[in-house]
Amino acid sequence: MAAAAWQRGLCFKSDPGMAGGMENRSRKRQVLSFFLCLCVSLGACEMIRYSVPEEKKSGSLVANIAKDLKLDVGKLSGRSARLVSKSSKQYFELNTRSGDVIIKEKIDREDLCGQSDPCLLQFEIVLENPLQLYRIEVQIEDVNDNSPNFSKNEFVFKIPEQIPINTRFPLEGAQDSDIGTNGIQSYVINPNEHFRLDVQTLDTDGSKYAELVLEKQLDREEQAQLMLILTAADGGLPQRTGTAQIRVNVLDSNDNFPQFSQSVYKMQLMENSPKGTLVTTVEASDLDQGSNAEITYSFRQVPDRVLKLFKLNQLSGEITVLGIIDYEERSNYEMNIQATDGGGLSAHCKVLLQIKDMNDNTPEVTLSSLTSAIPEDSSPETVVALFSVRDRDFGDNGRTLCSIQDNVPFALKSTLKDYYELVTQKPLDREKVPEYNITITATDRGTPRLTSVRIIRVQLSDINDNPPVFNESSYVMYLKENNPPGLLIGTVRAADLDTEQNAKVTYSALPDFPFSSFISINSENGNVYALQSLDYEQTRDFQVTVRAADGGSPQLSSEVIVRVVIIDENDNAPFILYPLQNSSVPANDLVPRSAEAGYLVTKVVAVDGDSGQNSWLSYQLLKATDPSLFAVGLQTGEVKTSRPITSPDSVKQKLIVLVRDNGEPPRSTTSTLNVLLVDGFSDAYMQLLDVPQEEEQQDTLTLYLVISLSFISFLFLVSLVTIIAIRLYKTRQCREQYVPSSRNFYSDRNFPTNPAETSGTGTLPRSYCYEVCLTTGSGTSEFKFLRPLIPSLPADPSVAGGSNFDSQINSQLKEEKESVREGRASVSEDSIPRSSGEGCIVNKVIGINENCGQNGWLSYQ
Repeated sequence: MAAAAWQRGLCFKSDPGMAGGMENRSRKRQVLSFFLCLCVSLGACEMIRYSVPEEKKSGSLVANIAKDLKLDVGKLSGRSARLVSKSSKQYFELNTRSGDVIIKEKIDREDLCGQSDPCLLQFEIVLENPLQLYRIEVQIEDVNDNSPNFSKNEFVFKIPEQIPINTRFPLEGAQDSDIGTNGIQSYVINPNEHFRLDVQTLDTDGSKYAELVLEKQLDREEQAQLMLILTAADGGLPQRTGTAQIRVNVLDSNDNFPQFSQSVYKMQLMENSPKGTLVTTVEASDLDQGSNAEITYSFRQVPDRVLKLFKLNQLSGEITVLGIIDYEERSNYEMNIQATDGGGLSAHCKVLLQIKDMNDNTPEVTLSSLTSAIPEDSSPETVVALFSVRDRDFGDNGRTLCSIQDNVPFALKSTLKDYYELVTQKPLDREKVPEYNITITATDRGTPRLTSVRIIRVQLSDINDNPPVFNESSYVMYLKENNPPGLLIGTVRAADLDTEQNAKVTYSALPDFPFSSFISINSENGNVYALQSLDYEQTRDFQVTVRAADGGSPQLSSEVIVRVVIIDENDNAPFILYPLQNSSVPANDLVPRSAEAGYLVTKVVAVDGDSGQNSWLSYQLLKATDPSLFAVGLQTGEVKTSRPITSPDSVKQKLIVLVRDNGEPPRSTTSTLNVLLVDGFSDAYMQLLDVPQEEEQQDTLTLYLVISLSFISFLFLVSLVTIIAIRLYKTRQCREQYVPSSRNFYSDRNFPTNPAETSGTGTLPRSYCYEVCLTTGSGTSEFKFLRPLIPSLPADPSVAGGSNFDSQINSQLKEEKESVREGRASVSEDSIPRSSGEGCIVNKVIGINENCGQNGWLSYQ
């Protein structure tokens, strides 16, 4: 309880510094140190007060809250110190780095609190960890920044010359937004001989007010007007003042009444007279002088509607038109006019105004009855409509004539006064004219004549005598294949000249299996929908018969042929015909290393199930071991070498050829080709697993090594040619032996078509025959070599026994094949005599490949 008591009394105050406008004067705070220390030790303060003068600039310091509360500045941000304002506007902000509370926005005490005192702004400083709350109250002190101000620059007093002395005239006080000593403290007037100023203080709020007191009798003949200066001053430093002028008009004694020249003014006015038109001028005179002879005119006890229509000039007495004068609303007006002199004496007169009619209203046609629709077979004299004609004007201006156009099968008949009937006059035909617009023309007899027009729409009801008619003799609709079921294909439209139910057309498709099951027709709007997804490759187009029938009785109908054309879409990807892509054993193509640029390696053949440009195919090399070595014909699919083959080129080349069609979006497929680079087809089909997929390109630093190897290779080739020539010479001494085989070998210009044609190119004598079998289904594409069919055969085939020899060869060949299939094949061992000379044939291996084309070519190494 003791802590709460001193918390409520804790206050910091800084000097407002408003005297002399010295806002930058250093603040003086009075701090109750003992109470502040006690407050901080207890952890919270109920209220801390500061004072700050108004109009201080933004950023001005109010107080250092950390210093006043004995808080560590570094802990303000760590304890999430924040300033919470209790007003809608944020006038202060807290700098957590320094602990200063500064002005965020310039404060105007008069806008904030008006005349209220004291003017207080409250906010709270909130600290967390632990939670502490400090309530801050800032008193905004007033500075003398507003001058006294009068509501008018001049005050006019009209005082009769015979008014007694010491008569008081209250003056309107000045207003000052400031309060206290900065508010109004005194009033003074300039020295004069007739008036003095008496300043009084109100007991309620202590405000000052002044009264003008007459000290000397006024004489209009001596001085008709007095000019005084009233000055209001506040108590601020520096002092501010405000002035106003007091004009005193000395009035003459009024002893004569005004007199009108006529007591009654009778006038006429044409209706619809424009604004400002002069109606009349009333005039009165006064025998007095000065203000007593100044006459002002005014309406007296006049209805509001008259004040809206007429204007009276207060000085001249002229009555002019202010609003719209309408004879039909009122034909006469009576106005009482009052003339008042400056002394308040008055006289009265009367103005009688007669309004003259003019032809300003057109005849009005009012429809009383109208038959919405009449049958087209209606008989003559059938009543269609009943209407009346009225004109608000009077006399000839209100008499009317009525007529219709001549080119319609209708006529007008006059019945009662101003009433007419519209009746049929001739037979009607709805198919020729479905409706009529009857123009009724009403004309008055005024000057000038006015005319009004009313159009009546007369419709004819229908009978069912017209069948529906399609807007086209036949329809052709287009539909893209692979359409989703329920897709809108097109619309058929039929029109019926009849109306309502007779013109209600329903659509249906006549049964025509199977095409009628392809589409569905909306019976109401004729929309044609596809019931199922269609394939261009199966159905190019079809046609159905559509019937349109009306809803009349009896029902009428018509038919039309609808042809639906299927548009091809690119929904088929190219299919590779060659080389086959689903083979378990990849196809290999052989290319001699001696091939020049443009050498045909193979050809990719593909087809596309689509048509048109969707089936146009283009070929391109998507990926290759060496992209610079091969090129693919864009349109032909031919794979050719793009440059001569060099020794650094990898033995195994893998090509991926992309086949793309010309559709939108394009579809594509790829074909993988394995190409083996061979030297004269004699070293192909080496162990493929040992060949790397891609050989690294040799670095430029190995250039000298390449030159050296090239030279050694040249010497080797020379030696090899010499050895081959010697061996060829020896093989000519051997007799050729041929073993028939059921296998067909692929041949071209580079391979002999028959083993008998290998003389001069082979490396072994033709008197020997061997077999090698390439296993089918091998994922590694390796060859398995078998032992020779006959290890030792005589050179002369006659020694072998003729046909017995052939049968023996075939039998052994069959046996070797079976052993390969059963996995029983073994490698034979051949013996060579130590006395054998150079060129002696040790054995010969013969391989068989079940593939076709280039995939069936064999090479030995």
